[in-house]
Amino acid sequence: MNPEKEKWVLLVLLSVIWGSSFILIKKSLAHFNPYEVGALRVLIAGIILLPLALMNIKKFPRKNLKWLLLAAVTGNFIPMFLFPIAETAVSSSIAGIINSMMPIFVILVGALFWNFGTTRRQVIGVLISFSGACILAFSGGEGGQLKLIPILLLLLATLCYAISTTTVKSKLNNIPAKILSAFVFSFVLIIPSAISLVFAGFFSDFKSDANLWAGLGYVSLLSIFGTGLAMMLNYRLLGISTPLFASTVTLLMPVVAIVWGLIDGESLTLLQAIGAIIILAGLIFLRAKNTATK
Repeated sequence: MNPEKEKWVLLVLLSVIWGSSFILIKKSLAHFNPYEVGALRVLIAGIILLPLALMNIKKFPRKNLKWLLLAAVTGNFIPMFLFPIAETAVSSSIAGIINSMMPIFVILVGALFWNFGTTRRQVIGVLISFSGACILAFSGGEGGQLKLIPILLLLLATLCYAISTTTVKSKLNNIPAKILSAFVFSFVLIIPSAISLVFAGFFSDFKSDANLWAGLGYVSLLSIFGTGLAMMLNYRLLGISTPLFASTVTLLMPVVAIVWGLIDGESLTLLQAIGAIIILAGLIFLRAKNTATK
């Protein structure tokens, strides 16, 4: 496929897959605690991709090991726990909206650490979207309760994604997408995720019943599609585009997340809707007529 067409196809696919991840996290939390959800999500992906990693073990990038570790921990480990923890206090729709700020962090991280170009328009867009995030953070949820800590956790997770994205593009772009995904989940994260699962209490509380298998079903869908497959597609998208373009998948994800949330009975307050619109407006503004990082 023509790279120009391929990157737009990948963008849409990732938007649907990752946009659906937030509702799957919510469903998984009905059966497991947030630490179990995060650990299971990484562990299942690692087990599934292990054969691929073993088949390509000779291609393991030893000289770039530190960058592989950085990309793995920031992009595929820490956020996997932060999102479920935050979603115990905020809706899946809000989680999807906050995650749409990833392009902002890509610009900031890229400018600070990787010498990516930044335009005045992008800076203005950052400020617009940040104001929207502040509105979301202080809008509260049902009952008007302040949700500052969960919002900060979501912002930290989004920052981690940006660090991973820019690292992959700058230091690991020569590794094929499917092999990079296999290395990340199998060789780097499978053991830490297994240890995390032990400390999360999964095995001590293990009870084989309908509740367990229903929960594993949701987490498996989240892991296979929202983690393993999605990261392969994301690494491929990074290979044929820029980090900023790849990060704009988060512009479409909130739409998918909000639709799933409404289907599941979630509600969005007027103030939260205004905050979401401001975030998206800022992102659209910074993407328009972009030339510095195109």
